[in-house]
Amino acid sequence: MVDDIIRETRRERRRGHTGDAGSGPSRHPNYRSLKNPFLPQPVFSDDRVAAIHVTALRVLEELGIKVLLPEARAIYAKAGALVDEDSQMVRIGRDIVTAALASVPKSIRALAGNRSRDLMLELGSMTFLAGAGAPNVTDLERGRRPGTLAAFEELTKLVQNFDVLHMLGPWIEPQDVDNHLRHYAVNRAQLTLSDKFPFVFARGTPQVEDGFEMIRLARGLSQDEFLAGFHCYTVINTNSPRQLDIPMAQGIIDFAKAGQVSVITPFCLAGAMAPITVAGALTLQHAEALAGLALAQMVRPGAPVVYGSFSSNVDMKSGAPAFGTPEHVKATLGAGQLARFTGLPWRSGGGSAANISDVQAAHETQFALWGSVLAGATVCIHAAGWLEGGLSVSYEKLITDIEALQTVAELCATTPGDKDSIGFEAIAEVQPGGHFFSAGHTMTRYRTAFYEPLVADWSNFGSWTQSGSKSATERATGIWKRTLADFQPPASAVATSDVLDEFIARRTEEGGALPVS
Repeated sequence: MVDDIIRETRRERRRGHTGDAGSGPSRHPNYRSLKNPFLPQPVFSDDRVAAIHVTALRVLEELGIKVLLPEARAIYAKAGALVDEDSQMVRIGRDIVTAALASVPKSIRALAGNRSRDLMLELGSMTFLAGAGAPNVTDLERGRRPGTLAAFEELTKLVQNFDVLHMLGPWIEPQDVDNHLRHYAVNRAQLTLSDKFPFVFARGTPQVEDGFEMIRLARGLSQDEFLAGFHCYTVINTNSPRQLDIPMAQGIIDFAKAGQVSVITPFCLAGAMAPITVAGALTLQHAEALAGLALAQMVRPGAPVVYGSFSSNVDMKSGAPAFGTPEHVKATLGAGQLARFTGLPWRSGGGSAANISDVQAAHETQFALWGSVLAGATVCIHAAGWLEGGLSVSYEKLITDIEALQTVAELCATTPGDKDSIGFEAIAEVQPGGHFFSAGHTMTRYRTAFYEPLVADWSNFGSWTQSGSKSATERATGIWKRTLADFQPPASAVATSDVLDEFIARRTEEGGALPVS
């Protein structure tokens, strides 16, 4: 009897569901809206967090930040900052920063194409994004290669399919599309293949305005309706140490004017672009994030900003960036303390420096993930698929990392502790030395009691061997291929293609828009 139940359970698991062959899954977990169930873990005492904040204010007041965009310097000056035009240095008083922190929203309702996919970006919520910003893409069948539009579209389809990945992003650079037209292709892929919260590149006002217009057209919004809601986001990276370049400063201004979300993220690698200590790197990161946040509030008080953190360390022998290290985790925990000190929603960063999807890649990504979870990050970017410190996105790693993310998402669900769950009657039903496989308590729950793995194979060695002795990475290949083969875009997204194609054709005829650098 026991063996029969075990064998049937394994057969059902291999079929990918818990009912009869041909039926759908009985278990329907909700991964679309997650609340972090863990108490945030500190790495510094409260007085040290306050000291880092005060020192960051001192950095902005006494040392300043170099701002390359004249328009941004003028905005800072109008708000009372001290600007030296010759050196392009801007010194920002702590009173200015304090006022900015008072006006920035503490909660952001991010509006997706599908209302059921809307997100609340605030302390306590938890949102995951796949790896982004890579020039290359890789998978076991086609190898490592430069990013293309076809690969970008495939990754968008994969992300759309898994609810535990909540937002869209710039997974890879489609290098087969000219850069004055590339943003049209990227935006079109997002808006016609997915109904999740979209990303828009901050690469100059013309490209940003094109992105806003495409979202407005796809969503059927008037200009006023678009400006009244949070419909997209961008990521702003400072040039650490203490520099804000032209496209990033312009991006802050453009997104603030339109009331759209900026994720302002210094990239502070301890020992390279930041002091070698975790506390020193966080002090610089905090100062740069506050400088960007202040600019957004100067442009439009109440502009939505997500406090950004992506601090780790480097290999001091080679200078190569490292991720998932103890220092990376500590920096993430400290960033969480600083975000809570300001009350702002915030982002962290995951990823791996491994060159292929192997044990190192899994280890580094999961340590970075747990750092984000235990730090209370609102948004974790590069949570799936990111390799080589951001030089490639792997299809297989995307799938295996989704397994880890779904496991974390399961921990967000309430664990029942009611009388029936405590199970006295079940314990009484089974005699000493017996088993619970056929107990009534088990039989009424077994189809939905446990998480069903996406990639993991729980079969014994003999069954695994008969099935081809495939590793998790090899099984992931089959999963992404089946997912792409079965993919159907949301009907609401498909319906936007005509109006977007008309817009793209017109803008292409007009010459497109080159990125600003």
